[in-house]
Amino acid sequence: MSPAPLLQASSITKSYAGLKALSHVSFELRAGEVHALIGENGAGKSTLIKIITGAVAADSGTLTVAGQPVVHNSPTISRALGIAAIYQQPSLFPHLTVAENIALSVEGGSVWRRLDWKGRARLAAGLLERAGASLDPGRLVGNLSMPEQQIVEIAKALGADAKILIMDEPTASLSDREVESLFRVVGLLRDQGVGIIYISHRLEEVSAIADWVTVLRDGHTIATREMRDVDRSELIRLMVGRELSAVFPKRAVPIGEVALEVRGLGSQAAGIRDITFQVRRGEILGLAGLVGSGRTQLAETLFGITPANAGEVRLAGNVVHIDSPAAAIRLGMGYVPEDRRQHGVVLEMPITANCSLANLPSVSRGGLISEERERALAARYIGQLRVKTQSPYAVGGSLSGGNQQKVALARWLAIEPKVLILDEPTQGVDVGSKSEIHQLMCDLAEAGLAIIMISSELPEILGMSDRIAVMHAGTIAGFLSRAEATQHKILSLALEWDRPPGAPGLSSN
Repeated sequence: MSPAPLLQASSITKSYAGLKALSHVSFELRAGEVHALIGENGAGKSTLIKIITGAVAADSGTLTVAGQPVVHNSPTISRALGIAAIYQQPSLFPHLTVAENIALSVEGGSVWRRLDWKGRARLAAGLLERAGASLDPGRLVGNLSMPEQQIVEIAKALGADAKILIMDEPTASLSDREVESLFRVVGLLRDQGVGIIYISHRLEEVSAIADWVTVLRDGHTIATREMRDVDRSELIRLMVGRELSAVFPKRAVPIGEVALEVRGLGSQAAGIRDITFQVRRGEILGLAGLVGSGRTQLAETLFGITPANAGEVRLAGNVVHIDSPAAAIRLGMGYVPEDRRQHGVVLEMPITANCSLANLPSVSRGGLISEERERALAARYIGQLRVKTQSPYAVGGSLSGGNQQKVALARWLAIEPKVLILDEPTQGVDVGSKSEIHQLMCDLAEAGLAIIMISSELPEILGMSDRIAVMHAGTIAGFLSRAEATQHKILSLALEWDRPPGAPGLSSN
């Protein structure tokens, strides 16, 4: 007989402005278990976690912790019940020490009490050891790496006697080695009887760390399975509600004339040099390379954010001078940057304004923005890109990550570009949204756009590119055709394993 659930959510329902975010969702977590909670953006994961942590109240349904029903939940009650959440960005005070940050969540009593500094340090050291780390309690949090900060968050949760730990996208900004370290800590906590709810878009991580998995889709519980009984393709089918023949639906389209040609391009300020390549209408040129290789810096130079001081750029055969984003836009070039929340979408502005921001003349009349034209423009791209929203006036921050990325793309499609640069176009979005964005890229290429796609995901580079340019140390180390490209060959060029210093790269054509 299996043990009673540590946490049980039964038939949880929650609506916002008449739209159901959750509809009769059920979920169970047992002690000493890692239970993954997965689903596309907008599936209801965040709403369920907010209800469990007391941030919002359910409209109906019951929540039980250790067999006791929770009535009128709140963040204070949730913490008292032993529920703690660790999010992608740790909520720590950077100018305080590790011990002080832990003490803030553990200590109680009067503000006039005498502080036991040595006791604080001993407590912090003990909790850090329990979390599998050997951090110095006296270190400033601002000097810690991201995985070290997450360890401090885990120690805080253990100090607060957390029995239920929620980890929401904990590896989004970690390297593979740091992920391995975090997984070791998760294993230690599981062995200590902590129940862990693990939320991630990375299905390979879910397979590696979870004992059970629950899939949400459109606010409904679709399935709960033991992890060993389900594979990645089945998880994808459950998440998106359909079979995906490929996450990368690349299809052959006619390749036209040269749209963009770069000869000997360099920018001292951007740290790039001697870059030569072409991209044709209908072609997707993948731009690969390790972090720091200069991929984003090349995009920013092409778009005029950091202007070039060497070489030349030709658009449709004509030499052009791009010294600002405004000049790039006038010449028919669009750029969807890597960080959509900081540079891609204005979170406080409605979809209508976000869509028109790069092409205000098209929605203006007599120098004033026409609300009717702006709404029509937004409606066009909401339909074309299948943006999930209740209204074109919904603010950007209310959308899921995948839909924010579509709105960022809509802004540049509105200028009717000839060349489109996409920097990490599917970073942080779920597998269903990723497939939709890839399909949109194929549609745009088929319509004659020349696309430069920067990606750190080698499967995406291999799956979506017609040709691949690999960068190393601020220049292009070589080119690979779609037919000859492999992960090994890309990494060889990225690390310059196969080419002696000074040797020429492969053909840029």
